[in-house]
Amino acid sequence: QVQLVESGGGLVQAGGSLRLSCAASGIIVSRNDMGWYRQAPGKQRMLVAYISSGGGSTNYVDSVKGRFTISRDNAKNTVYLQMNSLKPEDTAVYYCNALHITTNYWGQGTQVTVSS
Repeated sequence: QVQLVESGGGLVQAGGSLRLSCAASGIIVSRNDMGWYRQAPGKQRMLVAYISSGGGSTNYVDSVKGRFTISRDNAKNTVYLQMNSLKPEDTAVYYCNALHITTNYWGQGTQVTVSS
């Protein structure tokens, strides 16, 4: 059974930082494509950052490039999203995603709120 458990969200002032964690069980994160998505109220869920299986190449949506960093700790089987220079428009529920074979798995989400 695959489980993804996010943590690390919260309330932060603009310009601040947060680090989100996604602890995985039932899969090995280094062997699967992993991503962080976010969904703001009234908007569609969108991919924010991605790290590939194996070599771990990364990609980001333009709006977070240079501010967010996705990484993984293979020993802890955990994926992280370091978010710096946060802006009010980063406010959303953030979800961890794993593409395992042909199935997408999701965590429960963690709320990030950035105040101006």
